[in-house]
Amino acid sequence: MATLRMRKNVGSEGIYEIQFWDEYRHRKTITLSGRKYSERTAIGLRDAVKTLVYEKINDVAVPHRRTQEWIEAAPLEIRKKLAKFGLCQMSSRHTVKELWDLFLDRYEFKTESTRKTYLHARERFALFFRNPNELIVKLTKDRIEEWKVFLLATGKFGVPTIAGTIQKTKAVFNWAKSQKWITVSPLAGVHGGSFRNPTKDRVVTMSEYHQLLDACPNQEWRVIITLARIGGLRPCEIMVLRWSDIDEYKHRDRFHVFSPKLNPHEHLRDREVPLFAEVLTELHKLRLMPGNEGQEYIINRYSNREKVNLVEPFTTIATRAGIGKIVRPFDNMRASRSTEVHREYGAKAESVWIGHSEKIAMECYLMVMDEDYAAAAGRRVIGSVAKAEPEHLPEVAQGQNLAF
Repeated sequence: MATLRMRKNVGSEGIYEIQFWDEYRHRKTITLSGRKYSERTAIGLRDAVKTLVYEKINDVAVPHRRTQEWIEAAPLEIRKKLAKFGLCQMSSRHTVKELWDLFLDRYEFKTESTRKTYLHARERFALFFRNPNELIVKLTKDRIEEWKVFLLATGKFGVPTIAGTIQKTKAVFNWAKSQKWITVSPLAGVHGGSFRNPTKDRVVTMSEYHQLLDACPNQEWRVIITLARIGGLRPCEIMVLRWSDIDEYKHRDRFHVFSPKLNPHEHLRDREVPLFAEVLTELHKLRLMPGNEGQEYIINRYSNREKVNLVEPFTTIATRAGIGKIVRPFDNMRASRSTEVHREYGAKAESVWIGHSEKIAMECYLMVMDEDYAAAAGRRVIGSVAKAEPEHLPEVAQGQNLAF
């Protein structure tokens, strides 16, 4: 319990006194100058003291968020008074520039590409918070919400990009919290938004898949497109796929996939994908081509596996196939396969084979296709996700092993 009273002094504007009993039942008094501070500030201090004393006596693990925000925004003198009575800890007065610089310098990033995403987040943060010397304890949730609206209003960033930016910034301020620079993150409770932009979703049908294969300049590109559209692999996974990943399974019903993207997560970076008939066909053709004897990797035409950009050559192939430009082609091929697998084999198989959680599948990959509308209307559409025709299957008797 804390009480507030004004003690009048001759020739002054008085002194505010906040009285409370500590955990040892000793009466304590915090004073504020009536000349320097308003009654509103004194009332805010009284309410903060009341909450802090209750939390200390009852050993409350999670401090009251609004009270912590009030303390961090309070003048240094008031925070010193609270710290003197053991009601709060003095937090360091770090600026936003110091926060980002120290985080980027000290945090152990798993990959350089991950670090670059945080560099981009800092650039977008600085577009709105232009004063590098602004104190992080002065930032509020309302200002973060204003920043989010600002990013949307610029028209330069999509909703998924903004969601990713807020996600990275949350991690930065949570790091500051772990360093005890702040007690409450201003991004707590701020919703970043969806990581999916429906306007860029595009089903790549099986008919278009075969058109793409026919337009490929070589067998390696046929394999790349097949692994993406039928296997559901990410480009980074395709580039590090080895022949040993195919050969190590005697029964030829699956192959091993290592994901560089998920490498930091040991339980997620390796998975097994069915050796779909279309995948088996294209791999078999590639393996039989001259010059592939003794090769470690399946795709060998690009020297830099980590930085290769497959989108530009894919766009050329798609144009040659008469399909035109496909936005986010590898994401959309993967999403198309994800939707088919989910429909035919269920959510669990989709999650394991495509390599993400069921929640991510629902939020970012699963799409409603034309045949869904047709089925709901009582009509039947053929060709969108039709199974491959016999001429596209391997010329091997069922059950016979291919000698990779």
